[in-house]
Amino acid sequence: MWMLYNALFAVLFAVALPKYLLRMLRRGGYRKGFMQRLGVYGREVPSGAGAEGRLWFHAVSVGEIYVAMRFMKEIRARQPGAGFVLTTNTSTAHRIAEKDLPPGDILVYTPVDFPFAVKRFLRRFRPAGLLLVECELWPNMIRIAAAAGVPVALLNGRVSDSSYRGYRLLRAVFRPVLRRIRVFLVQGEEERRRLTDLGAEPDRIVVTGSAKYDGVGRDPDAEARLGRLLARCGMGAGSRLLVAGSTWPGEEAAMLRVLAGLRRKIPELKLVIVPRHAERADEVANEITRAGFAFFRRSGLDHDRAADGAAPDVLLVDTTGELRHYYPFAEAVFVGKSLTSHGGQNIVEACFSGRPVVVGPHMENFPVIVRDFLDAGAIVQVRDEPGLAAEMEKLLESPGLAGSVGRNAVEVIRKRAGTVARGVDELSARIRQIAGNQLRNQG
Repeated sequence: MWMLYNALFAVLFAVALPKYLLRMLRRGGYRKGFMQRLGVYGREVPSGAGAEGRLWFHAVSVGEIYVAMRFMKEIRARQPGAGFVLTTNTSTAHRIAEKDLPPGDILVYTPVDFPFAVKRFLRRFRPAGLLLVECELWPNMIRIAAAAGVPVALLNGRVSDSSYRGYRLLRAVFRPVLRRIRVFLVQGEEERRRLTDLGAEPDRIVVTGSAKYDGVGRDPDAEARLGRLLARCGMGAGSRLLVAGSTWPGEEAAMLRVLAGLRRKIPELKLVIVPRHAERADEVANEITRAGFAFFRRSGLDHDRAADGAAPDVLLVDTTGELRHYYPFAEAVFVGKSLTSHGGQNIVEACFSGRPVVVGPHMENFPVIVRDFLDAGAIVQVRDEPGLAAEMEKLLESPGLAGSVGRNAVEVIRKRAGTVARGVDELSARIRQIAGNQLRNQG
């Protein structure tokens, strides 16, 4: 079976490679460390005594990176001597982790799921445990690590509809893989049911809730700096702002049409657009121009200089790292990858701003979180662009409603925080052999 899987994986990898190389070229940032994906590491990556005994966290992209670092912080708070090696797939996630990872921890790209690449990784780092974040079930990674005596756990596990369908089709491959995982910490009962159906041992599955609720917060200093910036470019007092965060193709155009319609009633209304991928900035700029709006680019502004020219209708944020600081200035927020694209984005940071958050119908990657917020009247979900325009208008014209949605959202987050600490407790109780003392409470 494994010979067949490896042969099929090699074929699919070869077919998909041109697409991913093109994406890497367009987004940039992949050349550095590219060979790490094949288990080839330069002198800058510690080995031997500098790497042994660390916990290996694997987090595919940006959202998973933040979850991984929350678990790492909790583990280190209990055992200050704990060490980690963190792997990720995307250059964006790599840049974020590179900036936020404490000195002494190791960051590399994930080895491709070929046996030779995984074995090279294990020989290089000799990790004490493998902790997979959310839904990263790479068969060779898991089975080879387990065969080498490296205990494997799944953290903040979720199984989307599409993933579930795919795993069911390949159940012959994934059933033995799931049996090699020592413990599954999952977000909800649906994940428990699906993993059991796919072959996981039921007594190894623990529902802990979503770790996305942990670690969110506000930065008053950053918000104050951003507030001064918005004022300098004519989007301060006297303006009313909508923020469209983590937008994907098609969603910027939809929000611009919503803005055009709403400005007939609210002339002072302005829009901040933050695309999910900053490299799409030129494309989005063209959309704004076609819509007939004046705009500034965030990259052309700074906190010490007023913007030149007339106040814009739109601010295009073509930089990274500031999105959450814009949310508190909005009267209503739209979170993307939910209207014209599928999957959704994490809405917790936006909701913690206390502003009302609107999402489209496609939030498949966050079923537990979306249900939590909908049940509490803490977000607004729409079916299409006309629904988005109608709900935005309702929130702008009803401050009481907008305030209620925002307050409900903050309360949902506060009530459900603590998942990471509970997860580390479960790991400590169930699989103490993962890094031994690294997961034990001091005292």
